[in-house]
Amino acid sequence: MTEKKVQGQTSALVLSTLAMIISFAVWSVIAPIATDLQKIYQLSEIEKSLLVVTPVVLGSIMRVPMGILTDRFGGRKIYTLTMLALVFPMTAAGFVHSYSLLLFLTFLIGMAGTTFAIAVTYVTRWFPPEKQGLALGITGMGNLGTAVASFTVPSMYTYLGLSWVFWILAIAIGVMGLIFWMGTKELPKPKEVKTLKHSLSVVKHKQTWVLSLFYFLTFGGFIAFSLYLPAILQETYQFSAVHAGLIVAGFVVVATCIRPLGGYLGDKFKPLRVLRWLFIGIVICACAMTITEGTFTFFGISCAVMAALLGAGNGAVFKLVPEVSPNNTGAVTGIVSAIGGVGGFFPPVALGVIKGFTGGYGLGFLLLAVFTAGCLVVISNLYRNSLKEGDALYQ
Repeated sequence: MTEKKVQGQTSALVLSTLAMIISFAVWSVIAPIATDLQKIYQLSEIEKSLLVVTPVVLGSIMRVPMGILTDRFGGRKIYTLTMLALVFPMTAAGFVHSYSLLLFLTFLIGMAGTTFAIAVTYVTRWFPPEKQGLALGITGMGNLGTAVASFTVPSMYTYLGLSWVFWILAIAIGVMGLIFWMGTKELPKPKEVKTLKHSLSVVKHKQTWVLSLFYFLTFGGFIAFSLYLPAILQETYQFSAVHAGLIVAGFVVVATCIRPLGGYLGDKFKPLRVLRWLFIGIVICACAMTITEGTFTFFGISCAVMAALLGAGNGAVFKLVPEVSPNNTGAVTGIVSAIGGVGGFFPPVALGVIKGFTGGYGLGFLLLAVFTAGCLVVISNLYRNSLKEGDALYQ
């Protein structure tokens, strides 16, 4: 491998990860101060939940076209343009004083979530298959942006006010866009330009939908916890926004930093076997959270273990993604990550409804255990069928 190629790999990996950290901080800007916004605008539990999860909608749905566009036009261009475009809604959000306008702008801010599909597609092209698990695990550490938001947004809000929360992050994403453009390179375009029909052909693969289901659980669970955990901690244990933000930042750091380990284990062992053990752990942990909700010490330990399981699961799932259709990584990434993002939309809304009816969140954690058990059934069926059919992807 030439020195030029190595330099290109390094810059692509490092700057893609840094750019995703800033982008995910923008994507997660509302959650750490949702309880404060609820008081300012006199919101119901459902209205607050909608404000928290609205960015997830666009950030998830648009991952499919953004992944395809990255395949076609290159990650350097698409990544840079996406970050620069985010400056507008972030700047505008600092001037609004109504719930409806803020809700609309947070919807546009959701485009920050599409950077995951862009980054994974861009980085994948720089690395051979035997190194993609670890490389994509490192790229996925861009999820640390959620921890950055949890750690910094409450303090910025307390000392500088709501407007400067948005304006500071607008400056950060704009500067990061320029740094990314200047510091990265684009690989040569493939000789054959893919049509939209060809890109979307991946929907015919069973593997695409299986991995989407698993990512719905692992990444959706990660997003749901990182977005709604601040509210749970403030309402159930009466923590301040800053204190809750620090705890959630710890959750995100654990889930994100262990992600490369999940990818590495997927490189060394069969990813399906890794996922089976992780899912068993999630079932146990979710049941424990249902029982220990009233005691913070045990609930906090359960949260830490859950963070590790979900984070490793994210890495193991994405080890398999480039193998589904190597020539259409952007499309597969877009679909899988979009469905994973949608997995982060429903749980916070459901938790808001459950809290409204039951006064607690225990039923929500129990539903997570049931859903994970269903994924374990899918894994068992896949493993049996792969042994019969010789499908190495699932063995």
